[in-house]
Amino acid sequence: MRMAGKLDYLEMPATGGTLDSVKAFYSAAFSWSFADYGPTYSAFAEGLDGGFQADGQDAPAKPLPVIYSERLEETLSAVENAGGTVVKTIFSFPGGRRFHFVDPAGNEMAVWGE
Repeated sequence: MRMAGKLDYLEMPATGGTLDSVKAFYSAAFSWSFADYGPTYSAFAEGLDGGFQADGQDAPAKPLPVIYSERLEETLSAVENAGGTVVKTIFSFPGGRRFHFVDPAGNEMAVWGE
């Protein structure tokens, strides 16, 4: 359900790789599906929450999309097998554990679990 004033969409660049390689990565690593809108745009509908990091040492330089996983180690393996590059191995934080990776287009993302 869409609500005024709430996050509704996350658009990320796919300029560091081909659109097909980015779609293949997210399909293989997280079972995402896509709807193509022309040759240069593909949409996904996979859920969204968010937050702000005020700690200068931990704050990302760019927005950091975060994906949830019930099996963090298996997801890390799936990311690597799909061609992602893990840039921060699994670590603990208040509320759970997570790791960071870079996708084929050069976007840094994180995966967290409880």
